[in-house]
Amino acid sequence: MMCWPERMNHWLPRLHHASEYVSEPNDWDTLLKELTNLTSLPYWPPTSGDRDHFLASTSPKTSTYRLKGPVQASYTLGSNLEAILVARDHQGRPKTHGGDLFRAKLLGRELKAGVPGEVKDLENGRYLLSFPLLWAGWAQVQVRLIHSSEAVGVLQRIWREKRATVDFRGYFRGRNGTQETVICNVDPQSTGAKGPTCQYRDVVSGEDWFCAQPSTLPCNALVGHSSGRYLNVTTPHDEDLLAGNVTDQPLPSGISPILVTPAAPGMIRNVGQKLTELVYSLMRLEPRTSNILALPSRPPCRPGHLSPKPSGFYHRDRWHSTFCSSHSFPTVDSILNCLAGRIVYMMGDSTLRQWWEYLRDTVPSLKPVDLHVTYQAGPLMAVETTRGTVIHWRAHGWPLRSLRTPVASLHSVARELHGLAGGPYTVVVLGVGAHFTTFPPSIFAQRLTGIRAAVKALLDREPSTLVVIKLANTGYKSVYDSDWLTLQVNRFLRAAFVGLQVAFVDAWEMTSSLDLPDDIHPKKLIVRNEVELFLSFVCPT
Repeated sequence: MMCWPERMNHWLPRLHHASEYVSEPNDWDTLLKELTNLTSLPYWPPTSGDRDHFLASTSPKTSTYRLKGPVQASYTLGSNLEAILVARDHQGRPKTHGGDLFRAKLLGRELKAGVPGEVKDLENGRYLLSFPLLWAGWAQVQVRLIHSSEAVGVLQRIWREKRATVDFRGYFRGRNGTQETVICNVDPQSTGAKGPTCQYRDVVSGEDWFCAQPSTLPCNALVGHSSGRYLNVTTPHDEDLLAGNVTDQPLPSGISPILVTPAAPGMIRNVGQKLTELVYSLMRLEPRTSNILALPSRPPCRPGHLSPKPSGFYHRDRWHSTFCSSHSFPTVDSILNCLAGRIVYMMGDSTLRQWWEYLRDTVPSLKPVDLHVTYQAGPLMAVETTRGTVIHWRAHGWPLRSLRTPVASLHSVARELHGLAGGPYTVVVLGVGAHFTTFPPSIFAQRLTGIRAAVKALLDREPSTLVVIKLANTGYKSVYDSDWLTLQVNRFLRAAFVGLQVAFVDAWEMTSSLDLPDDIHPKKLIVRNEVELFLSFVCPT
């Protein structure tokens, strides 16, 4: 693994007062003591070679994969299927180094099944693919190149060196109706201000926000916030690497069909050879056979479980956890019975707002409360009076890419958590990450410092409080919101809550396991399974 030149704590943002920098390392030092593995998170296998020519970058059209070892006569349900992927450039030459971001999955289209595969970088241009055989039926392996190692090098450089790849707008209004709009961001330099800047610090979390000072209005006249521009941070060559290596088509494969047979007798079906996909078939079981899934006995879904890889898989459009006994909540009553008497606080981005919207749309008696909200970033609330259920959603604070939103509605997650009493009927769901890929890792690390401290304090005063962390999902492929950046953000999220009794919903795996197009806002099928896994933690038995 490559060691980056700077130590992680050197990337932490220094807190700004006007144009003066003041170092406040205490919170970070405390976090480093608790999260000893955090400094290794940004590592990635080294990339080298000729980065000056697009043709030397990894190509999804010439890279291939085939089975590891000889083809067996049959494979057993519950075993693993392995393959070796050889990365090649656009001229068909094998790569001699790793660092590519491949994504692999095993699909059972007829059974509406899917599971993410493990991709191990051997750092010599080859990758070991491993797929657990978890269901009986037909299945195919699909492998996609998300980013070449050369494109990852571009993302690494921009992620580390650029202060920001987007900016924001701050809306000021005076008492006499005077209005001004300025640029705002996570540090003074990124506001582009040639003069003084306004600093806004959250008194609870210590998080800072900066705006160029308006020419005629004071700093306390800030009333609105919205997204700004996507900044130009790449060269044409960078754009070629980021856009030219990605394809929605699977990588070519020269593997003949493989038969996998469970222990039970059944009828063998033949399948035709497909050169574009690795294909294997499990024996189709007779109806009297019940052992169609490789699911051992699992404990109830409770906080603190360490989820394996994969954390689950789809079968018949339902997600089955591999580490806990997740449940289906197919009826309105089953959802209401689970949420009866509970107050749920959802704090995060729009992918978490989809959870709130799913519950609102699925449960007719869960009535939205009119908060006179006409803007994108909430807050939202729904109430079910007969069961005593209240569900809140609130956008996390700055940085937030959104339509124009009142500043008064942007509360930091840490601040909100410090205001909760907690208890056995309090449920907290956090979904942060997607809006932090446009900043260096230090910004996200600082936010996580405050959020972890607030979660720890909440669990210390009320250990019966349920805290659920929704990981960021797949979706984007640009320099601003790349899946590679999201992968790093998720590594931060997992590490930040080590040692705390929290639960995770792995939205990354749940959005990358089916034969569906990538979408930052996944389809209702996926949202339903995310919510049902969440409810399995709320009602484990």
